[in-house]
Amino acid sequence: MPTTKTKTRAQPGKPAGKPKPRKPEVWKLRLYVAGQTPKSIRAFANLKVLCEEHLKGRYQIEVIDLLENPQMARGDQIVAVPTLVRDLPQPVRKIIGDLSNTERVLIGLALQPVD
Repeated sequence: MPTTKTKTRAQPGKPAGKPKPRKPEVWKLRLYVAGQTPKSIRAFANLKVLCEEHLKGRYQIEVIDLLENPQMARGDQIVAVPTLVRDLPQPVRKIIGDLSNTERVLIGLALQPVD
């Protein structure tokens, strides 16, 4: 079957060949904790700082306390707390710990290339 090529013309007032600016990608992060332990509090504080520095205005953090909702651990297969789960952008990534090693967290979240 023959294929046909169609040319698209620029609309008046719009430059040809320029793609529309994309809406900034929203990062959906879920932090699993077990109560208000010092390690859980530190993990949230470290995550907040990281997000403000690298994802300003493009992130959502959901904190899930497994002492209140233990069944929530099953869905993301949480085996230790605190654990950070990056749902979006895909693929899903997990980081265990208080997120104090900034370089490791940035690489784990794919916010910084590996050297």
